Amino acid sequence: MTRIGYARVSSIGQNLDRQLELLSVCDKIFTDKASGKDTNREGFQALMAFIREGDIVVVTELKRLGRNNKELTAAMNEIQRKKATLEVLDLPTLSGIIDDNLRRLLNNLIIELYKYQAEEERRYIRETQRQGIELAKAKGKYKGGQRKFKENDPRLQHAFQLFLAGATDKEVEGKTGINRRTFRRYRQRYNIYRKKE
Repeated sequence: MTRIGYARVSSIGQNLDRQLELLSVCDKIFTDKASGKDTNREGFQALMAFIREGDIVVVTELKRLGRNNKELTAAMNEIQRKKATLEVLDLPTLSGIIDDNLRRLLNNLIIELYKYQAEEERRYIRETQRQGIELAKAKGKYKGGQRKFKENDPRLQHAFQLFLAGATDKEVEGKTGINRRTFRRYRQRYNIYRKKE
């Protein structure tokens, strides 16, 4: 039985230290600096390939595995399919329950409740934002989201140069700190494409 930690933040600029400290009791730790919108993350995929029957996957919070109910369910199902268990540090501990099956059942129930609550919270935030935008539009005050980079931004221009010189989106992210998905959108917006040989 191996305790396997998984830590994730949404972008290169964010810090993993707090999570890594909490996961320091684990035998092995996988990390990602990427959005939780999908499970196609390098560290997450390596974690899934590493898990063996009887292992315990440890995360500081459930949202580290994914941002929405669908992604969380997919990740949890994959962990269960490999006959491993999930431990979430900010959820109530069930270590006093000796029966493995009962502990697993209660753990899954708590996680399902947490997922439902998190999904409802996101739905409420989206609805509040929508109402706020409609109100601002009605008052003529809504300007829409501000773009992070202007076309002549030195960092964005440097990223374009790296890309045109042959760097991948991932390499550009590593050198400039611009999220690869964001960079892809800016490339499309400003028609930055490499010439085909």
